[in-house]
Amino acid sequence: MVRLQTVGKSDRELLWNINQKYLYEMTNFYDDPMDENGNYHYGYFDAYFSDPKRIAYFIYHDDILIGFAMLCPYSYIGQNPDYTMAEFTIFPSFRKRHFALDAAGLILAKHPGRWEIKYNEKNTGAVKLWNKVAAPFGPEVHHLNPEETVLSFETSGNMSAGCGQTAATD
Repeated sequence: MVRLQTVGKSDRELLWNINQKYLYEMTNFYDDPMDENGNYHYGYFDAYFSDPKRIAYFIYHDDILIGFAMLCPYSYIGQNPDYTMAEFTIFPSFRKRHFALDAAGLILAKHPGRWEIKYNEKNTGAVKLWNKVAAPFGPEVHHLNPEETVLSFETSGNMSAGCGQTAATD
């Protein structure tokens, strides 16, 4: 069963560590250098512990941490979304089991409203996932540049939570 757990201030170090691994993986698609300490810059990280408009979740399958998601309300395309999927990942060893689809469905069900989700066209897994997630909502497609696409759409409060057994916890 996939479930969400809200990231609290006491979880800061864990989120930092797994976000660094995610940012390393994203260097397959973006040319982001490490700093002198071997970390990748993430300018908004501290805001997830001080800005009430930012929310982070750990994603679990049963009791195993399998990923995370970070949400904010700040637009990539000059609109006024309720939520933007700032970061989202399922760890590589847990992919291709529908966990991402289930987790995304849970997040959208928990946070109905106007959404934006950005992905890199070279990230074929993200392209497939986010287009499948957004399809029922008739997304508008915005091309920021040849490599980045933003899907904007609105969900309702009555949507299903994905394709498998899921639960949300705080």
